[in-house]
Amino acid sequence: MYCKNCGNPVEPGAASCMTCGAYVGQGNNYCGNCGNPVQPGAAVCMNCGFALNGARTIAPPGAKSKMAAGLLGIFLGSLGVHNFYLGYTGKAVTQLCLTLAAFLLTPCTFGISAIIYLGPWIWSLIEGIMILTGSINTDADGKPLGD
Repeated sequence: MYCKNCGNPVEPGAASCMTCGAYVGQGNNYCGNCGNPVQPGAAVCMNCGFALNGARTIAPPGAKSKMAAGLLGIFLGSLGVHNFYLGYTGKAVTQLCLTLAAFLLTPCTFGISAIIYLGPWIWSLIEGIMILTGSINTDADGKPLGD
């Protein structure tokens, strides 16, 4: 979180900025989300798309679709497709490897490894729902997801 008056970082839970003394939430010179300067009277930050002063958030050009990411998470998420789409390649590769390992080990372990498959499947189902409900609302670059 950043001071909207001076743009410096503000400690979580602080009542005021330690640099300029402004109360948290006061000021309109800087974005409270990314700390970059904003144009006077602007409704959204042109850097991160954060809504200023209660305005509706507008996704920046080229934003990833929240609906696409959520549906990919629900239907193909155990393969990490939604995380590849959002740019979280580390999580995506982990989900893919766990799923492939479960499939490859199933004949050798008489189906016991099918239980391993439940982990990435439940993980991706929860992430898909979190994306659709807005709990996960940015991609790997920190850009807000579009509707």
